[in-house]
Amino acid sequence: MSTFPEVLITVVLAAAAAGAHAQDRFPGIGRAATPAEIKAWDIDVRPDFRGLPKGSGSVAKGMEVWEGKCASCHGVFGESNEVFSPLVGGTSAEDIRNGRVANLQRSDYPGRTTLMKVPHVATLWDYINRAMPWNAPKSLSTEEVYAVTAYLLNLGEIVPDDFVLTDRNIADVQKRMPNRNGMTTNHAMWPGKEHGGSDAPDVKAAACMSNCPADAKVTSRLPDHARNAHGNLAEQNRLVGPQRGVDTSRAAGTAPARTPAVNQVAAAQGGRMPLDLLQKNTCTACHAPGSKLVGPSWSDVAKKHAGKTEYIASKIRQGGSGVWGNIPMPPQAISADEAGRIAEWLAGGAAP
Repeated sequence: MSTFPEVLITVVLAAAAAGAHAQDRFPGIGRAATPAEIKAWDIDVRPDFRGLPKGSGSVAKGMEVWEGKCASCHGVFGESNEVFSPLVGGTSAEDIRNGRVANLQRSDYPGRTTLMKVPHVATLWDYINRAMPWNAPKSLSTEEVYAVTAYLLNLGEIVPDDFVLTDRNIADVQKRMPNRNGMTTNHAMWPGKEHGGSDAPDVKAAACMSNCPADAKVTSRLPDHARNAHGNLAEQNRLVGPQRGVDTSRAAGTAPARTPAVNQVAAAQGGRMPLDLLQKNTCTACHAPGSKLVGPSWSDVAKKHAGKTEYIASKIRQGGSGVWGNIPMPPQAISADEAGRIAEWLAGGAAP
C-alpha cells in the first residue's frame, strides 16, 4: 500500500502533461488538468507525513464511527469476519517497545494481522482515507479518519483510551508502531535514496541460455492453518476456465476430490472425461461440456465429428476456423499423444 500514493501522483502529473501535449499535436482533443482536478487526486499521505491534513480525532469518536461504518466487515474489536483478515492481534507490549513483531518470526503462528505487518501509521491513515468504508470510499471526513485510526491503534494497545490523534502528535505515535523497524528501505524501489534507500536492485539474475527447464510450473501453497478457512476452494470454481482451487478439505499431499460439477459431468460421461488433460492444456478456457462458450461444446464436437479421431487430433494441434463460426482456434502446443487421447474421447461421443 505504501507505494500506491507516489505512483498515483506520477500518473496524474503524467496525464496532465500528456493532455497539454495532446493539445499541441491534436488541437481540440484533450486538455491540461486544472489545479483543482490535480488537488482532488493528490490525497496521498507519505510515511514522513507529507500530505497529511490538519485535524484531530479521538478514540471515543472513532468507536462511534467504527461501530456504524467499519464493524460489519472488520468486527467490533478488529477481529474481522470470515471474509476479511483480522486487523488487530499478534502484537505485544514488547513489540511496541522494540518495533519488531516477534510473532512474524514464528511459522506456527496462525495468521498475520494488519497491525503485525504495517510499519507506518501514515499507511493506516492514508488507506482508511482513500478506500474506506468499502461501500463508500472517500466518504469519511478528516476528523472521522483521524478518529478511526485512533480507535484502531487503541484496539492494538498502541494508544490509550482517552487519546486524541492529531497532525501534531502522529509522529510520536509512529514511534510506538509494533513493526516500525520491520521494513527496510535498502533497495532500489520506493522510497529510494530520499528515505535511506539505494540505487542497487535488491535482486540479481541472469537470463538462462543453456540447460533451461522445458516447462515452468507455477504453483502456490496454503499453510496448514489456512486450509479450509473459507470452505473447500475446489467447490468454489466453475467448471469453465483453467483455474482450479485446491481441495482444502483434505490434508496437503493427498489426492484431491472432484468438484460436484465435475462429478456430475464425469458421471454423465461414464467417468472417461480426460479432465487432467483438458485442464492442463487450458481447453476449459474456451470449451464447456454441454454449452457453447468461446468455442463449441464438447458434446457438439462429439456429435459432428463422431469417429474422426485423427481429424480432431489434427485440428487440436493445427488449429482452424470457419467450421464453428468466425472465431478461429489457434494451434495448440500439445503433444501428439495428449491430443490423440482428447480426440479419441471426443470422437467416441464423449461417453463410455
